[in-house]
Amino acid sequence: MLRIAMPNKGALSESAAQMLREAGYPGRRDSKELVVHDSELDVELFFLRPRDIAVYVGQGTLDVGITGRDLLLDSCSPAAEVLALGFGASTFRYAGRPGTARSADDLAGRRVATSFPVLVENDLRKHGVEASVVRLDGAVETAVTLGVADVVADVVETGTTLRNNGLEIFGDPILKSEAVLIRPADREPSSAAQVLERRLQGVLTASRYVMMDYDIRVDLVEQACSLTPGLESPTVSPLHRKGYVAVRAMVPRKLTNTVMDGLYEVGARAILVTEIAACRL
Repeated sequence: MLRIAMPNKGALSESAAQMLREAGYPGRRDSKELVVHDSELDVELFFLRPRDIAVYVGQGTLDVGITGRDLLLDSCSPAAEVLALGFGASTFRYAGRPGTARSADDLAGRRVATSFPVLVENDLRKHGVEASVVRLDGAVETAVTLGVADVVADVVETGTTLRNNGLEIFGDPILKSEAVLIRPADREPSSAAQVLERRLQGVLTASRYVMMDYDIRVDLVEQACSLTPGLESPTVSPLHRKGYVAVRAMVPRKLTNTVMDGLYEVGARAILVTEIAACRL
């Protein structure tokens, strides 16, 4: 049986559940469910605090899990990241009152409040800086106002909350984070875990590409295919009309309209774009 750790709430929860459903795995019917069992797939999903997931997976209690890269690294768990999942993007940054500091090098002797002490201690060590790390659970934005710390280190998405508390971001990002699939670092994944990884990779690919079909004259195929090379090679099929072919290729979603414009200029017609529900590469 494949045992999967899932975030039970927070910024990663809904997107993680949606991605797993798209990969063909069950979801929970009620937000209060902590365990979901699917006998047909031989899978169990355990909904846990995002911060605890790396601990359970690293110990081998659960086979795989979805959590944030920041939470994984801060846990010191012997779990390994195996796949970045493309959602839950954030950065981990320092912030303080305007003029307090310009970089981590200016933090010597300062007090740094954070919910991620391991990340901060590692970054300070990397810069050769000795500072006092104040561990707080939950929001840290008010730590400077309350006199608990001189600066804070926290996850930043838009920075609005920090600005509302009179703080400004400084220095380079400590870490760029997103949701990741993890598994125990000290053992080979089971066949079921490998299937899960392939399915999730297929969902990611499907979200990044579209399928493009068009008709074009045979003598223009090479020129058109230079715009739609596909992942390996486009599919070219003869049409009933002599001298014409139909071409099909996967195209990066973000380039859809640019490629369509280019194909039309070359001479392609009947250019169609369709969504990809899932794929395997």
